[in-house]
Amino acid sequence: MAVLHEQLSRSVSLASPGSRRRRVALTSLCFLLFTCSVFAQAPGSPVPVATPGPSPNNAAQAPTCTTDSSGEPRSTATIRAIVVDPNGAAVVAATVVLTREGQSTNQQTQTNDDGQFFFIDIAPGSYHLTITAPDFAGQTASATVTSGQNCLLPRITLSVATNVTKVNVELSPIELAQEQLETQEKQRVLGVIPNFYVTYEPNAVPLNTKQKFQLAWKSTIDPVTFAVTGVVAGVEQATDAYSGYGQGAQGYAKRYGASYADLVTGTFIGGAIFPSLLKQDPRYFYKGTGSTRSRFLYALANSVICKGDNGHWQPNYSLILGSLASGGISNLYYPEKDRNGFGLTVENTLVGLAETGAINLLQEFVMRKLTPSALKGPSTP
Repeated sequence: MAVLHEQLSRSVSLASPGSRRRRVALTSLCFLLFTCSVFAQAPGSPVPVATPGPSPNNAAQAPTCTTDSSGEPRSTATIRAIVVDPNGAAVVAATVVLTREGQSTNQQTQTNDDGQFFFIDIAPGSYHLTITAPDFAGQTASATVTSGQNCLLPRITLSVATNVTKVNVELSPIELAQEQLETQEKQRVLGVIPNFYVTYEPNAVPLNTKQKFQLAWKSTIDPVTFAVTGVVAGVEQATDAYSGYGQGAQGYAKRYGASYADLVTGTFIGGAIFPSLLKQDPRYFYKGTGSTRSRFLYALANSVICKGDNGHWQPNYSLILGSLASGGISNLYYPEKDRNGFGLTVENTLVGLAETGAINLLQEFVMRKLTPSALKGPSTP
């Protein structure tokens, strides 16, 4: 409502709401999955099976198992293998866990400097092996051995671990405020009249100095601002207000320039300069919840209080000082007989505060319903 209020009281700007915040970006990498086939031994002999896991080098290889025929027959068996990385280099100190099928107990060992591991004097049966090492993906294998067998598994190749990284990207307060501000700058009553100085965002982030000036600049150069200024100047000319300007095109141009100068000084001094110096927020923070009475009092109170950049409510020194300063500056360009003395400037400032209260009531109860792009904030009764 900036333009209407500034022009009616020489200082109004409409506001637009803020938008959401934060994105989250997710980056994931995939794990390589491999499988190994099961191979059988010669007919009539027990079938040792080894599945060392997802390595291309293992896929076409079967375990080599021999039976010890020298000396007394053994009732136990042996499983051994070598563990390497994708380049064929031995993986030292890899942990190998051997679990017998159907049992919860296990045996554990580590690969030596050559990447080899051994399980000696194990009972015949089916076994599962799990091989792990830092920076490598886990690998599994299986084997079935009988009494007296020495079973050499195919070379087990560990693939390099692929980390799945989840990255949360959060906007900084300045970036979040800028995003909300850009949404506010699209706020228009009935889709036309700029409504930049109100935020419907429940947790609006404070604006920095640059953003406060950006909001003031956007408001003063909006096409609707120029159009409303033209209408005001036309009404003043028709009623011969500020007669010292005269009539005709020259008189209209002077009235237009004075009216626009009032808007610019009021907006920049009260909406950017003092809010930056005093660290106050020039926007109206839509309430939208509570009883009608509480919202009514809230809107009126916001003509004399404002939210500081620290999030606390405080006297609206920016608006009051801005109105006084703008009124004083207007004495430089209005006809001498129409210039305000200090008393009249103070009086006009008080009238301006009352008008601000009225505008706030419209913002709280009416404007949001007429603003198509307003955020879907708290519902109104």
